[in-house]
Amino acid sequence: MSRRTAAFSLPPWLAHTLRAQRGPVPWSAVTRGALAAGPLLMVAVLVGRTSLGVLAALGAMLAGINDRPGSRRASVKRLGGPALAGAAGLLVGTYAGAHVGAVVLTLLLTGIGLVAGGFSAIGPVASGAGTQLLVASAIGAGMPLPEPGWQRALAFLAGAAWLVLLRLALPTPGAIAGDYRFDGERDAVAAVYDAIAALLDASGGPEATGRRAALTAALDHAQDALAGPRLRRYASSAAERRLHGQYAAALPLAEAATAIAWAGEAVSARAGEGPRRLAAAVRDNAPTGPLPAPNRSAPALRALDDALLHAADAFDQAEGSESSLHTRRRTPTDVLRKAFGAGGREYGLRVALCFGASVAVAQALHQARWYGQHEHWYWLPATAVFLVKPDLGPLASRALSRAAGTVLGALVFAGFAAVLPRPEGLIALVALSGALIPVATRHFAAQTAVVTVLVLSLVMVGGEPQASASRIGETLLACAIVLIVGHLPMPGERGGGVRARLGAAGAAAHAYLVHVLSESDDRAERWTLRREAYRTLAEARGAIAVSAAELPALARHTEGTDEVAAVLERLVDTTTACAVHLDDTGRLTSHHIQQLTELLEEFERGRGRVGLRAIELTIAV
Repeated sequence: MSRRTAAFSLPPWLAHTLRAQRGPVPWSAVTRGALAAGPLLMVAVLVGRTSLGVLAALGAMLAGINDRPGSRRASVKRLGGPALAGAAGLLVGTYAGAHVGAVVLTLLLTGIGLVAGGFSAIGPVASGAGTQLLVASAIGAGMPLPEPGWQRALAFLAGAAWLVLLRLALPTPGAIAGDYRFDGERDAVAAVYDAIAALLDASGGPEATGRRAALTAALDHAQDALAGPRLRRYASSAAERRLHGQYAAALPLAEAATAIAWAGEAVSARAGEGPRRLAAAVRDNAPTGPLPAPNRSAPALRALDDALLHAADAFDQAEGSESSLHTRRRTPTDVLRKAFGAGGREYGLRVALCFGASVAVAQALHQARWYGQHEHWYWLPATAVFLVKPDLGPLASRALSRAAGTVLGALVFAGFAAVLPRPEGLIALVALSGALIPVATRHFAAQTAVVTVLVLSLVMVGGEPQASASRIGETLLACAIVLIVGHLPMPGERGGGVRARLGAAGAAAHAYLVHVLSESDDRAERWTLRREAYRTLAEARGAIAVSAAELPALARHTEGTDEVAAVLERLVDTTTACAVHLDDTGRLTSHHIQQLTELLEEFERGRGRVGLRAIELTIAV
């Protein structure tokens, strides 16, 4: 039976293509999408500035792709940072397209791709900024509009700013508890307590490892939600300070729950009831009420009981108090090292080659009049940008999804364009597509289909004839270019991005282990190091999962890295258990020491197999 099942299992790259995210419909994001691009375009048409309205709607659309659940403050950076980069790209692309020839333009855009690709390795916001920089630079160079570059950039930025304003002003449906400005933060902090309760419920069972990973994701999300930009250095309102204190109170609970799960022993349902009540108190902005105390028969259970008492005290503080978010600030040197390190160089070179090759092919076809009456050659390089981004999934999966989504979107648009009045019907189609983007982001093909309908509607409102057939052809050509270039031999070692993240996770695990074994009393530093260790591990796990789902020609370069990541994960869990045990007894058991020694030796063996640079993890225990 098992052999027959294995014989019919799909290859990873195809299984990833068919996989979609699940979850409730984000109605607040749907509402913002409906109120963003469509209304902007309608106003522009009414005042006779259609071309600027197209650019404003485009800015709102690209910002909508980055509109994810989270806090309002964090959304300013998540939406605004990429929008600024997009405006800069539009400005540069416009003037370059108007004043330089095809060869110089191709070289210039290739250079921009190299820089944008390298900086995309810094993190999600930088990746979004790199994407919009490249897409907007191609649009600026290839879209013939009467306005000068600075007006185009301002219109694009205004569209994104309108969506940011909607994100800040509109409350999340159902957010009626307390100050609605912090509903995203409140949900994120409550999710941490729910994840702690779920981990305690799963302790001693097969789901414990997955629940611990879910706890890490919840803590990462809460950190990001609370750490958005602010005008003042510290939280300025009592409600925000209270949320910060409630987040900080979850950290010792998470530590104790991890230690309990590491021990592998089941606990009573009473243990998870306390964190679950704390989650409800955060969500409803209400008092906690009496909390059930767990059994104090073991060090980890005693730590859980102490953490619950500490949390109850923190929740009782009506005004709240400013608490550290336990994040390590990255210096400019750290950022540059990540952008120009092995991962950044590999990513930048791949983006530059794919983007540059697509620009060169598009320019050649454009100069040869292959486009006929259509002057918009930007579709080919803009498509290549989305295809070459690894944070959107494996390369083969992205190409298949992009091709299928474009074909579907172009056919749907052709049907609507044949019957809808112009421009009213097309504007309504833009508004509908904007509303569907937050739902369509669950699968790259669905997102591509919706974006294709929206963009084709925009360019037709701007005066271009129906061009569904040519868009399909350009998309298929971009898929072929990216698949070929993406599998070419590259200078340096393949899988540099994965190894860079795995190396960062190893270094963070080492720093956390050293601090715990030093028996320092600095709990804040310990929790900061613990958060850094788990966050970097989660990033490495994500990169490894994407690489494993590539075609075999690419996936083989990172074989074995998942096993090394699993060893590091067990090492960090063991370090957490050691920290809790040292707090309670002041010394480690022989079981703790044996586990640490074996994991350190196993990591060293795995490091050598996958070609990871040496990380000193040998410690006298």
